[in-house]
Amino acid sequence: MDFRIMGLDAPLFNTLQHMMDASDHEADKSFNAPTRTYVRDAKAMASTPADVKEYPSSYAFVIDMPGLKSGDIKVQVEDDNVLVISGERKRGEEKEGAKYVRMERRVGKFMRKFVLPENANTDAISAVCQDGVLTVTVEKLPPPEPKKPKTIEVKIA
Repeated sequence: MDFRIMGLDAPLFNTLQHMMDASDHEADKSFNAPTRTYVRDAKAMASTPADVKEYPSSYAFVIDMPGLKSGDIKVQVEDDNVLVISGERKRGEEKEGAKYVRMERRVGKFMRKFVLPENANTDAISAVCQDGVLTVTVEKLPPPEPKKPKTIEVKIA
């Protein structure tokens, strides 16, 4: 509501107008702002590059995981068709008297989500981490058999 349109141009009404405009702006800003969880997940996903390969009988998801142990990596299936690969890379123990001159290796949580195709067999998933490379293999379901035409007997009435 604009008090100036109604011919009320007093300082009190100008202050009220300013307060109303500011509260509208703050409400829009907080409503459209991404949540902390969304920002954290987006950063974790952006920093975890992956290769996805399709073979005749499977899909392979390949992610570099240098220096991680199997306990640091989690592979899950959510909602029956979303493959989630997540974990955390921790900073190594610091020796007394040592300080970082440069720190370029990423530490912290990582995550990737992949929507699996309809022909992915979520009951046949394997994960192997070898030489710092995680390979998650998702087997494909066999193709559905083509439906045979149904013959209906025609009766004479």
